[in-house]
Amino acid sequence: MNPSENQVPRHVGIILDGNRRFAKRLMLKPWKGHEFGAEKVEKVMNWAAEIGIKELTLYAFSIENFNRPKEEFDMLMDIFEKTFQETIDRISELNEKGLRVRFIGRIEMFPEKVKSKMYRLMELTKNNNKHFLNFAMAYGGRAEIIDATKKIANQVKEGKLKPEEITEDLIGKNLYLNSDPDLVIRTSGEKRISGFLLWQGSYAEFYFIDKLWPEFEKEDLINAVNDYSQRQRRFGK
Repeated sequence: MNPSENQVPRHVGIILDGNRRFAKRLMLKPWKGHEFGAEKVEKVMNWAAEIGIKELTLYAFSIENFNRPKEEFDMLMDIFEKTFQETIDRISELNEKGLRVRFIGRIEMFPEKVKSKMYRLMELTKNNNKHFLNFAMAYGGRAEIIDATKKIANQVKEGKLKPEEITEDLIGKNLYLNSDPDLVIRTSGEKRISGFLLWQGSYAEFYFIDKLWPEFEKEDLINAVNDYSQRQRRFGK
């Protein structure tokens, strides 16, 4: 049963976990699991829009993932490049939906063939404001806070900012993403956040599901939202 509109979280974050285990279960190479996972992203984006979720942030690739075996890493980069190019080829569809795509993280770490597609997608959708799809890539929550701190420190050094003017709001504006998730979902049965949106998610509700990411279905998203709607959010009060 679909949740009513007033029960739906505005912003949902999802930690996409379990692609490699899914491939192993099927006795396939690890990157085949990533292919299945990439196909799932578009479906989840459409389900979220149907339910009424305005913003999705997907934890797709951490800084630590750069240490994956070379063959798997190279295949992953090919999957990213192919997926982003296919999305660019359908840009009119995204613009009709009012979907803005953003990539958050140290995206300069990616090979040129991948990051050029990222920048292109962000440029082509920058004026859309009905729905938001954020990909956390080359991402780490601690790295995000470090990078924000460096930006603020430089503003102080240049005399543009006084230390006493540093506030939560200012820090938020210097993060990769200045938007707090209401609900964070993690697939695969793991019950940790792996540094995902450490600052933004300080008062998020968390929902853990045993299914691997490629197995995630619309009913799972609805169940997570329905569970969220039953909770009382006190924000420490």
